[in-house]
Amino acid sequence: MFFDNERKEKERGIAAAGRLPPGQSLTLKWPVLHEGDIPIFDPARWDFQARGLVENPLRLTWEEFRKLPPTRIRADFHCVTTWSKFDNEWEGVPFRAIAELARPRPEACCVMVHADPGYTTNVPLADLLRDNVIFAHWHAPEPLTPEHGAPLRLIVPHLYAWKSAKWVRGLDFMDRDRAGYWERVGYHMYGDPFREQRYHGQ
Repeated sequence: MFFDNERKEKERGIAAAGRLPPGQSLTLKWPVLHEGDIPIFDPARWDFQARGLVENPLRLTWEEFRKLPPTRIRADFHCVTTWSKFDNEWEGVPFRAIAELARPRPEACCVMVHADPGYTTNVPLADLLRDNVIFAHWHAPEPLTPEHGAPLRLIVPHLYAWKSAKWVRGLDFMDRDRAGYWERVGYHMYGDPFREQRYHGQ
């Protein structure tokens, strides 16, 4: 009862501040949701690739990726299944750092994000270039755990969390938008939680 009252009080404050999207409710926990099994991480075989419409295609080992300068952000996290977790602290590599290395060509407007095990999701390049979009390997107060996307999870705070793909392995820069895994089965192509863009036609 105490924790339920604490949650409701916090939710009222967040809603009053305009941070709670329509149709969402606050959670103090962090539910685990994903399709398929959790991949087994082998740092010796893992790599990260950036390809497609780029001037400098990338292939980084885990050791090389972890040497990239990290940053920390604080951001809210909104799941399409109607729960929101607020004030998450993440640490990881900014998307912009990868873009600066890969150098997208002028015609690149969209990115297909590739993740284990065969998962994809599409995001406009302009959205990924925001200051608070990162490839996270840490979630306060500890390193990211496998069930939440370790070793690497894309975090796109302003879109529904299915766009923040777990177990990320690479990027394909494209000149037009294409549907990813959940988008092909009916989820919205963009996924703005404040516009309730959960499914096609919304």
